This record gives sequence, C-alpha cells and structure tokens, in this order.
Amino acid sequence: MKKRIVIILIYLFACPVFAQQGFQFKKDMNKISVPFKLINNLVFVPIKVNGVELNFLLDTGVSETILFSLEDKKEVRFFNAEKILLKGLGSQEAVEGLKSTNNVLEFNDMKYSNHMLYIILDPEFNLSSHVGIPVNGIIGYHFFQNNLIEVNYRKKRVIVYKDNDKNRKKIEKSYKTIPITVEKSKPYLKSTIIQDNKEIPVKLLIDIGNSDAIWLFQDRSELIKVPAKNFEDFLGRGFSGDVKGKRAIIKKFEMGDFEFNNPVVAFPDSVSIRNVNMVPDRKGSVGGEIMKRFTVVFDYQNSQMYLKKNSDYSAPFSYNKSGVEIQQNGLQWVQETVRMETVPLSTKYNESGGVRVFMDDFKYKFQLKPIYEIAYVRQNSPAANAGLQKGDVIILINNNPIHKLSLQEINALFKEEEEKWITLEVERKSEILKFRFQLYNIL
Repeated sequence: MKKRIVIILIYLFACPVFAQQGFQFKKDMNKISVPFKLINNLVFVPIKVNGVELNFLLDTGVSETILFSLEDKKEVRFFNAEKILLKGLGSQEAVEGLKSTNNVLEFNDMKYSNHMLYIILDPEFNLSSHVGIPVNGIIGYHFFQNNLIEVNYRKKRVIVYKDNDKNRKKIEKSYKTIPITVEKSKPYLKSTIIQDNKEIPVKLLIDIGNSDAIWLFQDRSELIKVPAKNFEDFLGRGFSGDVKGKRAIIKKFEMGDFEFNNPVVAFPDSVSIRNVNMVPDRKGSVGGEIMKRFTVVFDYQNSQMYLKKNSDYSAPFSYNKSGVEIQQNGLQWVQETVRMETVPLSTKYNESGGVRVFMDDFKYKFQLKPIYEIAYVRQNSPAANAGLQKGDVIILINNNPIHKLSLQEINALFKEEEEKWITLEVERKSEILKFRFQLYNIL
C-alpha cells in the first residue's frame, strides 16, 4: 500500500535570521567523505531536510534546492510556504510549486540553517522512475558555495574539504586547474569544439546533473551546426516537460589540456530550452558522460575546477542504439523458489556402493520487485520497427526475468556493440507478446 504523504506547511511571522549561509561543519573538522550512488552518470547523495533523510541528485546545473516525489516519506515539515510558478527545461508551461524558508539541511557532519527550497507539486515530475531508485530532490549551488567539493566517480565518494589554503595547495599538486566563472550561481567554462575542421570556442555550463556528454545550442551560434548524420531523440525531462532534440557525433571536444575525439553530442530543440534563463554567450553544457572520466574538485570561491584523469578517461562514447527508453512504473510482488539445504534420509548399499537418498525441499519467498515499462520509442529505430510500443510492460529481456536487472543494467544492454540481438517479452493489454531486434549504429 502506498504511503500517504503529509506535508505540513507552517506559516510563521517572519523574524530576521542571521545564520551563516551555506553548509558549515558541525565540528572542528577538515573534511568529510560520504559514499554516493552513481546511476547513468548521475550522482545521488543522502541529505536530511528538517530531520527527514531524502535522496538528492547533486547538480551543478541548478541554483536552487528543489524537492519533489515525497510519497515514500511519512511526514515532511516545511516552513513559511507560499505558492509560486517554476519554469525550466521542457516544452510545456510553468508548473505550480511552493517556496519554503527557514529549513535545516544536514549532510553527514555538515549543516545548513535557514535554507530556502522549492517544492514541485506536480506528481508527474518524477526522476525516480527514470533512474530506478527513490529521488526526492535536486541540490546545486548551495551544496558547492562554501567548500572545496571533490566528486570521485571511480570510488563513488563525495569529499568535502574545508576551504583553506592548505587543502587547496594539496589539491593543486596532483590536479590540472581549469578556470571557471560562477554566474547566477552556476559554473561555466570556456572550451572548444571542432566541427568541419573548424575550431569553435564555446562557453558551456558545467552540469553534472546532465547524464549526456555535451549539449550544444545551435540557435545560439551560427557556427554550431547539427551534423548531417543525426537522429531525433528523447533527451530527458525538465521542470516544464520532456526535452527532445537530435543526437550526432562531432569531431573533437577540448577542455583545457584534455581532448575527446568523436563525442556523442545532443542538440536540444529551441522549444525545449525556451524557458531557460541563460547567461550571456552560453552555447551549451558539458555533462556527466565527460565529467565521470575525472576526479573533479569544485572551488566556487576561487573560480577554479580541478581535474584528474581516471581509468574511464579513454572509454568510447556510446548511446542507446535500441531506440527505446525504459522507466520504472511501480512495484510488484514476485514469487521466487529457493531450494533448501537437505540432509540424507537414509543410506542404502548395493553392488556399486552406497546410495544416499535425499528429500527435495523447497521454500517460496515473495519480494517486491520493480515493474519496467516502455516510456518512449524512437521513430524508425530497431525497437519501433520490431513493433514495440509505449506502455508495453517488459517481462523478459534476452530470456532473463526483467526484475533481476537494475534500470542501469537494462540501459547498458541497449548501448552495447552493433549487431547484438535483443529479445523482449512484454505484456500489452493482458496479452503476452515477443519481439526481437538487432542493435545498429546509425551515427
């Protein structure tokens, strides 16, 4: 049974609070280290909001803290709430929300008092179904503003260092320094793309909340062109709805001394980004598919980003070759048979020796497992040509029960090498159907 969400809105007469802004160490500490979950190049961390632990997407691409999908929490308390409208990525209009002040956030041994956050009321805005774990919010600038923040993608740990010269000098010894600017509470860097053998300087938002490698806005520069070899695709979901556009490969991307050949780039359509309030000269974003190839340290106070290559640096760029997007849509009880350890009931002897007789014994257990369904099918893709449709509930993938796989493992299958065959068994309107298609590279 679904837990009922109780949002308690407490309206208080305003009184001035002069607490220091940003996350502060509770104790006399130099650093803290906290594990995170890495899913589809995205970083998820646990943060308490007014005493209740929630899962947050760590996202340098947002300035404010945003909450949503609170159904799995019995009670969440917010203070000084007022109704507002929120706009962002997506083709639809603004969504209704709440603004709340005087909240307390806690991240391990760090605390942020008097924090303002926004709450999206639309239940359709849901990241959980796209990543396969509960996600209750997004946190950006306020996480990064005061301290040195290391994101170690290989070890899956966030390390927060106290902002002082000793820590900074230690980092500078083993990292490459990239100058950044922090504008409207978001970090930007100057980089270069190479298209048609032309070097094009681009100012990009550093957006670790975007799982793609690079986004480029063709309507922001006459020099940025969508390559002739491209395909229409679903790029993600923003505050204002679905984000659609094209995917293609460009020749090269350069970021400081680092170079990447043949990255897969997304070109969102102009309708999807019309509500985004952009800083001057921004031409796109650099996202998680690039950033995961480094250990990254953000230093907002000194307008620096520090990078150190990890073992994923030279990994090839990939994309979903199936043309189908999968999302989690609830849970179901699944019966599993477990064979129990048995002891021999008797021992008999014959000419060939002893024969041990066992009594087979089984037990059954029921577990809640995710339900996966098709959320989007790209036109003229292998999945579409095979006959798969939006809303199909997946039962088996390559003859394996779908509930034994995570959403990330399913997505990885669709990004594998060309010519691999995929078999899906699905339920559609109470009918069981089987489809088979072959992955192929269209770029």
